Amino acid sequence: MERRIYTPTAGLATWKNRLADPDTQWVRTKSAFETAVFWEYGATHPRGLHPHLIALLEQEQSLQGCELLASFPGHRVHLPGGTPASQADVWAIVRTYVGLVSLAVEGKTGESFAETVGEWRKSASAGKDERLAFLCDQLGLTKSPSDAIRYQLLHRTVSALLEAERIGAAIAAMIVVSFTDDSRSKDDFGAFASCLGESISPGQLRRMPTVQHRPLFLGWLDAKPCTDAEIAAVAV
Repeated sequence: MERRIYTPTAGLATWKNRLADPDTQWVRTKSAFETAVFWEYGATHPRGLHPHLIALLEQEQSLQGCELLASFPGHRVHLPGGTPASQADVWAIVRTYVGLVSLAVEGKTGESFAETVGEWRKSASAGKDERLAFLCDQLGLTKSPSDAIRYQLLHRTVSALLEAERIGAAIAAMIVVSFTDDSRSKDDFGAFASCLGESISPGQLRRMPTVQHRPLFLGWLDAKPCTDAEIAAVAV
């Protein structure tokens, strides 16, 4: 059952406690730690978002003046076809002059986007067929994507769309924040965007034309690893 009771973070410790394996995941230069500092540091700014993220979002006119209303670390969204749920590193509700934005954020420090669609489908099942059909329908795809597309990118993007529907958001977006140079994942991300009918480069935000029921934006943000000063600023 999907839980709808949320509690505020008590700084970085809350992020750490939500990890499956804190001893290995909660390490500086790992995505869990870097994403937590990036997000908590952004929350100290007047609009509640990191300035670099604001700069990326505001490439799109409809996202001008974006301001964070609420955010949820490790947010799970249940999908048809069984388990597991899609878990974004952060899901955020952002306000702009055109309305609310459902924003899913994925932090990366060189990790891949996990298995490809082809690898995921090796152990075929009715549940997987149902889920893939659902993901394709949400993304406006008339046929299954190439086996080389990363499955994580499909369901993470759809989670932003589903939450947009749930809260009545005008716009959905999925942003990858990368804290290291990662050409392989950039290529995978570019291939996914191409699957949705748009070319995209790091540092860009683009609307995906296959999705018609509401605007969907994808973006890639290159960010530097956190500094000692940033960690100190969000320590509780």
